[in-house]
Amino acid sequence: MSAIPKAVLYYYPLSVWSSATLLALEEKGYGDNDVDLKIVDLCKSYRSLRLNDSQGEIAKGENYGPPFLRLNAKARVPTLVVPLQKTLGEDVESRYKAITETKAIIGFLDKSRSPLSRTNTTSDAPAPSLMPASIAFLATSKTIVEEILHSEQNDPNNLTYVNARDDTSLRVLSESLLPYFKGRQEALAGYLADPESRVTDKVKNFWRTKKEAIDALMAVYEKGDKSESELSDDDKAKRKEFFTTAKSVWEEHLAKVLLKLNSEIIGPYALGEQYSIADPHLAAWLTRIVMLAGGSAEDNGSTVISKLESHIGNGLAIPKIRAVAVAGEEAVSKSKLAEYWDAMKERNSWQKVYSNGLH
Repeated sequence: MSAIPKAVLYYYPLSVWSSATLLALEEKGYGDNDVDLKIVDLCKSYRSLRLNDSQGEIAKGENYGPPFLRLNAKARVPTLVVPLQKTLGEDVESRYKAITETKAIIGFLDKSRSPLSRTNTTSDAPAPSLMPASIAFLATSKTIVEEILHSEQNDPNNLTYVNARDDTSLRVLSESLLPYFKGRQEALAGYLADPESRVTDKVKNFWRTKKEAIDALMAVYEKGDKSESELSDDDKAKRKEFFTTAKSVWEEHLAKVLLKLNSEIIGPYALGEQYSIADPHLAAWLTRIVMLAGGSAEDNGSTVISKLESHIGNGLAIPKIRAVAVAGEEAVSKSKLAEYWDAMKERNSWQKVYSNGLH
């Protein structure tokens, strides 16, 4: 009998939405024999990519390269490649489909491992359904996942890129992000200059657009270690615009987002007592925000919320509406987000995905 084709998850370990997908894999009980995990390194230079082209694999850093773009035209991870139904017989050549959106990937993973599924999974682990149990819960899940977490305005990557509102924090941010963006910048420049590249104008325009966005950030990061007195007038203007954007995003917009989330989630998990399909999304998103605010995996819920309030500033105070008993002590007031963080930290899935620290 021929081997059962496996799904392949292309991911990057430090990616927020890759982490959400890994959380879902763990919660659903997928085993190593069910899904192959392949890392797509997003920030290696173009030169290193070319050296790996002959290996027949997606080479490191090649999320912008033609092989990966054929899987995901937006060059994003995660991407899940799955064998199509009814193409697994010995006399039928298996065909595959790429699922390129995190919401669709997690939804697929939930449906594909259940007591009623017809998948060829080899795992004996239980497969709890993550779908909301009622129409009301489904509506809340949609609000949290689609309207809040996956809206363009709340993209955790964009929040990462503008996580500096003064010269000191910009110096720290620039030091951490310069190698990442330098690699992407070099990769895109290499693709655009490659005389052997046989791609459409649409792909070339995609590369140009991405490079222009990176160039704009690099113009600020590359001068991030300089004091304002060392900057040209043009560089001063760019830094001022960067800080204006950062303050608007963090102090005004994100503050409202956290208040909205604190209001929407039911607790202790997003939709109440049971872990649901909204939780991998929310756990990964919130973990990134906590990291950006200086939180750590050791912090409890009250501590991370305090750090978030302090980091965001502008008078943010997330309402404490629950009295929760902690380890036999007297009940203490917590926000629902703090309660959520404490519940999530206890999950084996969260502990495994973030075993090396928050990201």
